[in-house]
Amino acid sequence: MRYSVIIPVYNRPDEVDELLQSLTVQHFKDFEVVVVEDGSSIPCEEVTDRYTDRLDIKYFAKPNSGPGQTRNYGAERSEGEYLIILDSDVILPEGYFEALETELLASPADAFGGPDRAHDSFTDIQKAINYSMTSFFTTGGIRGGKKKMDKFYPRSFNMGVHRKVYEALGGFSKMRFGEDIDFSIRIFKGGYTCRLFPDAWVYHKRRTDLKKFFKQVHNSGIARINLYKKYPDSLKLVHLLPAVFTLGVAVLLLGTPFCMFSFTPVFLYALLVCIDSTIQNKSLSIGICSIAAAFIQLIGYGTGFWRAWWQRCVRGKDEFEAFQKNFYK
Repeated sequence: MRYSVIIPVYNRPDEVDELLQSLTVQHFKDFEVVVVEDGSSIPCEEVTDRYTDRLDIKYFAKPNSGPGQTRNYGAERSEGEYLIILDSDVILPEGYFEALETELLASPADAFGGPDRAHDSFTDIQKAINYSMTSFFTTGGIRGGKKKMDKFYPRSFNMGVHRKVYEALGGFSKMRFGEDIDFSIRIFKGGYTCRLFPDAWVYHKRRTDLKKFFKQVHNSGIARINLYKKYPDSLKLVHLLPAVFTLGVAVLLLGTPFCMFSFTPVFLYALLVCIDSTIQNKSLSIGICSIAAAFIQLIGYGTGFWRAWWQRCVRGKDEFEAFQKNFYK
């Protein structure tokens, strides 16, 4: 078996259905699919059963332990030479595996990942969130498909790794936030090669509304401090920008009663985001939604960062003690 597709899922049978459907139309067929239910109250076993005649598919259910440990559970029960880690909220284009094969045959890699895009069927909010997560103006450009970068850290929504490397590193750690970045860091520290495959992209839905998106990016901000505590050299200047932005917005907002033009920089930034997104998406509606998505991304991440800094660096709490209520189940 060339590839094993590992899909952890929690209460998202409809998303799994869309992902499995996209796997049935792949031009390249040498892969298996391993779906692992992470303690869901809304299981997707009936969904996976509908694909047994079209896919080499395995379904497992286990108690809730978070996405990292669920991926490990699936990997242990898979057979492929390469493990393809996907989130349940992605859809693959028909040539996804062909793009992987082209890259790997041209130049082998121990680990790899690809960028993401918005599908035409996505809502305006989903397209706005996609813009926010891939835009240069929100520090999301690293996901936008740049090929020339010193190091590419694949994320778990679209990640590939050779089985021998996965086993040598012991799979994903027990971290509940940032476990995919932790794994990528260990790939580099282990001396393995890791590359961006720009043509191996996926459609990525992410969160379907702004409230869920805030929780996601807030937890990402928490993860950055948890990663810093584990790998001090992993914290870069770009990781501080949302925290600085959040502090700056707060200061400007507090200054508004004393100076009516205090909030002008924030207004100009919102206008810039709206214009850029409107041009990229050819939609004013998406441009307006992108303002909300951009501010939620930066402030959500920034508040998570500051909160984790206070709890972990100032108060000295450990990861599980400080943020247990935030864990995804």
